[in-house]
Order: sequence, then C-alpha cells, then structure tokens
Amino acid sequence: MTCNHIVFIVMDSCRYDSFVAARTPNIDRLGQAERRYSYASWTAPSHHAFAMGMMPHASPKEVFASEVYKEEFALWTERTGHAGIQFKEFLPDLSLPKVLRNIGYRTVAKVSLPVLNKNTLISRDFDDYKLMKNHNDFAGMIDEMEFPDEPHYYFLNLGETHYPYMLSGDSLPHISGVHGALKSMDDAPARAEKQTFDAAQMRMLQQQQVKCVEYIDGQIGRLMAQTPPNTHFIVTADHGELFGEDGYFGHGPIMHEKCFEVPFVEGRLA
Repeated sequence: MTCNHIVFIVMDSCRYDSFVAARTPNIDRLGQAERRYSYASWTAPSHHAFAMGMMPHASPKEVFASEVYKEEFALWTERTGHAGIQFKEFLPDLSLPKVLRNIGYRTVAKVSLPVLNKNTLISRDFDDYKLMKNHNDFAGMIDEMEFPDEPHYYFLNLGETHYPYMLSGDSLPHISGVHGALKSMDDAPARAEKQTFDAAQMRMLQQQQVKCVEYIDGQIGRLMAQTPPNTHFIVTADHGELFGEDGYFGHGPIMHEKCFEVPFVEGRLA
C-alpha cells in the first residue's frame, strides 16, 4: 500500500484573526480555514499534543470527550491513506511519529523554537529531528526537504509568526521580560517597573504578524511546487497571541480566548 506524504506546518503563535486577515492564496488551495482551539496556551505543551496525533479541537457541544478523541485518531487513516489506523494503534506510547514509523514512514521534524530542542521528549520517535539555527528559517527548511518514494512525515514548527514577528532593531518595541527573558530566568526575582506596549504598538505588532502569515503562504507555494500529488498538508498554529486585549500581551500562563483560537486547514492540492 502506498502512503501519502504528510507535511504538518505549525505557525507558532499565529492567532486565528491574524490568519484570516492575511492573503493566503496557496493555503487556500487546501480548503476552507476553520477556527479551532489549542489544547494549551504555549508552545511546549501544545506540541506534546501534536506529537500524540491530536489536532486543535472545534470545542463541540453535547458530545463526550472520548468520542472526539476517537474520531481524531481515526482521521489518520484518511491523512495517510493507510487503512485501519485507530486509537489502539497509538497505545501505549500515544506517539504519532511511532505509529507512522510502524507503517513505513520516515519521520522528520524541523523546529524553530529552542523550547522544542532535540533533548525534549517531543523528539523521541522521529528519525531526524533538527532545531534550525535561525528561528525565521522556513525557507531553509524547504531547501532541505525531499519527497522520494518512501513516504515522509514532515513536522515543521515555524518561528516567523512568533514574537518578534521578523522585526528587528528600531522597528521592534522593547519591553523587559520579553527581550532576553530566558537569559535572566535564573536571576533572583526583583520588583520591576510595570511596562507595556501602547495601543498603536500593539496594532503594529498584529499587522506584522499578518505580514508574516503572508510570507509563510508564499513559501508554502514554493513547497507545493515540489510536492507530489499524494501529499497531505496540515496548516495550523500551536496557540494564539494577545495584542492588548483585556491588558494582556503575548501568550503563556494566560486564560483568554484569543490565546487559544487558532486557524486550521488541511487537504491536498486542488
């Protein structure tokens, strides 16, 4: 049985309305974008859900969660073209890469965010797992991809839509605790002066995220030009982003709908 190639693209931090505001003629070839909801509000736990084979959910009403999970796992039969993939195939590891390897896939991950580095559990069942040197290097990922007869599962985490949204230098507003936050995580806590971006800066940052989506769409068009017909695409985000709504910026330990709303599109080229 010939399995489909699968390209799973995660636009890190891309909230749903930023995606909808962007011009995405290439992604539109796959089908209609849905508004769905992430299982978590920041990168690492959201990607653990992806590694389990779980997509962002539609928050259905009047249904048992177990039925939603069962249907989600069964969809991998359609995505791969390999009959008979059910929830039991994922047990006991709950690992999508392992399931795919068991049916003949080569599993390859290319990630942008250091929190997803190859020492994390997320990398465990991939044949090839790479943290890119530059977090804005979707173009470089594409240059490294190939589609031989052996079915490939490509999992791509893109940093272009993550703060600082491809901005640098004078074009980037500065706020303590965002720039270089990881470098000072082990420092003793100190009371800092409260800082935030103003409303105009927030609008500018979201517009820049929209531009990043359009850049990604252009690169996806370049990728589509080199993929064979039996390639199934998934394009989504791991979580959303806050641009000043109710006093929030960014994502992480935030309980706000805009932090969980994400776009979801899947299909094959029309």
